[in-house]
Amino acid sequence: MAVEGGMKCVKFLLYILLLAFCACAVGLIAVGVGAQLVLRQTIVQGATPGSLLPVVIIAVGAFLFLVAFVGCCGACKENYCLMVTFAIFLSLIMLVEVAVAIAGYVFRDKVMSEFNKDFRQQMQNYPKNNHTVSIVDRMQEDFKCCGAANYTDWESIPLMPKDRVPDSCCINVTQGCGISFKVKEIHEEGCVQKIGGWLRSNVLVVAAAALGIAFVEVLGIIFACCLVKSIRSGYEVM
Repeated sequence: MAVEGGMKCVKFLLYILLLAFCACAVGLIAVGVGAQLVLRQTIVQGATPGSLLPVVIIAVGAFLFLVAFVGCCGACKENYCLMVTFAIFLSLIMLVEVAVAIAGYVFRDKVMSEFNKDFRQQMQNYPKNNHTVSIVDRMQEDFKCCGAANYTDWESIPLMPKDRVPDSCCINVTQGCGISFKVKEIHEEGCVQKIGGWLRSNVLVVAAAALGIAFVEVLGIIFACCLVKSIRSGYEVM
């Protein structure tokens, strides 16, 4: 039995929300993949709360897309079971997103400490590992920084000459520019404060976005429940 009256409007609004959910799902997957790529170049030591956050975001995005598809089928066919399933799963996704937002806020300072520890470890491996060289050089060039706290951190690295810093510390990067350097020719600020602060602010952005999507999902749950009630009433009349 087709829905009538005000429920047609609810059904139409639900379709719009389902399209928004699909767009949000794709956005979450893109954000999760991007965050994972960035964290692989910064926080690389083991599974930590900060490094697991992108995986959770990707999983939520993929599941949200699947749930939106179920909701679209349920609304189109006005199927009671599909709409109930949609409402339940959407509620679960909303709870996960709220948890992700809370975790992002709670662990925002943990990201900074993790990056500090891992960056210093990468500095220790710098003279011995070519892969580490490319990662550290790229970070120092992109964020215009040198060392962990400042450029003097390179003096304590084994196998690194005392009067040398990586060429990526130079303001104008050229081969050998870090040998017998002049302080005015290199970036003096450390990378932990610059990159760690950037990671921290982006974690908060992701947390705020998760809360925003969760609010929209509340509307989806309300409309789905209204449609479920209307479909059930139609079955009882029949």
